Amino acid sequence: MVYEVKSLNEPKGYEIPLDEAKSLNEECGLFGIWGHPQASQLTYFGLHALQHRGQEGAGILSNDGGRLMRHRDLGLVTEVFREEKDLADLTGTSAMGHVRYATAGSADVNNIQPFLFDFHNGSLGLAHNGNLTNAKSLRCELEKNGAIFSSSSDTEILMHLIRRSHHPDFIGRVKEALNTVKGGFAYLMMTGNALVAALDPNGFRPLSIGKMSNGAWVVASETCAFDVIGAEFVQDVEPGQIVVIDDSGIHFDQYTTNTNLTICSMEYIYFARPDSTIHGVNVHTARKRSGRILAQEANIDADMVIGVPNSSLSAASGYAEESGLPYEMGLIKNQYVARTFIQPTQELREQGVRMKLSAVRGVVEGKRVIMVDDSIVRGTTSRRIVNLLKEAGAAEVHVVIASPPLAYPCFFGIDIQSREELIAASHTVEEIKEAIGADSLTFLSQQGLVDAIGHDDLCLSYFDGVYETGLYDYEEEYLASLNKM
Repeated sequence: MVYEVKSLNEPKGYEIPLDEAKSLNEECGLFGIWGHPQASQLTYFGLHALQHRGQEGAGILSNDGGRLMRHRDLGLVTEVFREEKDLADLTGTSAMGHVRYATAGSADVNNIQPFLFDFHNGSLGLAHNGNLTNAKSLRCELEKNGAIFSSSSDTEILMHLIRRSHHPDFIGRVKEALNTVKGGFAYLMMTGNALVAALDPNGFRPLSIGKMSNGAWVVASETCAFDVIGAEFVQDVEPGQIVVIDDSGIHFDQYTTNTNLTICSMEYIYFARPDSTIHGVNVHTARKRSGRILAQEANIDADMVIGVPNSSLSAASGYAEESGLPYEMGLIKNQYVARTFIQPTQELREQGVRMKLSAVRGVVEGKRVIMVDDSIVRGTTSRRIVNLLKEAGAAEVHVVIASPPLAYPCFFGIDIQSREELIAASHTVEEIKEAIGADSLTFLSQQGLVDAIGHDDLCLSYFDGVYETGLYDYEEEYLASLNKM
């Protein structure tokens, strides 16, 4: 089902805010392993490879002969598992882990996953990547029927639905619950005798299966996690699929046949690591092709091409190769600056940007520069980078974006849920160019993006406002926000 939302009024003006730049953020990353004597240690390495998907908190849950144990906290993986005992205490041959960025639920340790629920008839570990679009109504219904929630995360809803089901077996109850929740979701569940994975009917979020040389099965949000632990990719989890891994092996089933693969296009553009492969397409290759196509569409007369570190470097190299212009290191990212830099004055905020990113004067001075970036959200970051380059002596700065204009929000796991946050929702390309101070501005066409990725099984709602499934609890609020624009 395709759900299209259009504004009833013409967009009003938009002023680029002066506060700290807001970027797109993925909700989280999942990793699970069954049948390895160093399960928790491998989960730690897997989460470290997935750290880009969430930096707010991390946790690992292990299974030792049916006894589930967990350690979780706020912070990066290396911060959460700082002490040797943090991992050593998580014994057993199976484990699952999670790194989190909040889209639903506050920054609180109670929202850090995996969740662990202890019942009279067994325990359940649960972790989730995505966002449920009917979470609010489901939570209200469950609370009216006596459910008690220990977090503000929408992940906990699935547990209550499973416990409420009267189906005679656990997997049957899980299937019933999965058919009740709506939106974008990839789940991992751990019981005393199985690891369970499931993906939403549209497959918005990536989830893959790998295998270790000793026969252990692995599930992860991205294939880059397999590489770091020496696992071999087997297959992607398909939309509407439920995968059960236990001591007898791996078992595939469908909880629904009403499926339509529409993987989030932003995974290829921005979120995923370039060494990951999603549904047969290497992310670096897709980004490099996007740069090549962008060069064909832009055709700008300049002296050099530079990329904004780090997610735009692949597209920049493709642009340079196609255009025949030299690819230069005109911007340097400081990898050791704290994850957030929020200061009370505009002057200090600008200094914070300089700490994170520096223009190389010896490279850009006196040159006409093509600056390749992956996207423009509010315009704040683009304006500051253009300023950095011009202050370093760049004669011209031409901004090219390796995606179409972001004009519509996402409700399936990305933390942009209002058009008011998106400069392209209310500004023309020419107006955005003026706002960020660029000499020219070119966006990749939507068809160019599809061609770069190499298939059209994509969710492109950011660019055209066409949603592949209903918005449920968000629909009324979203339509109201359209009328404000």
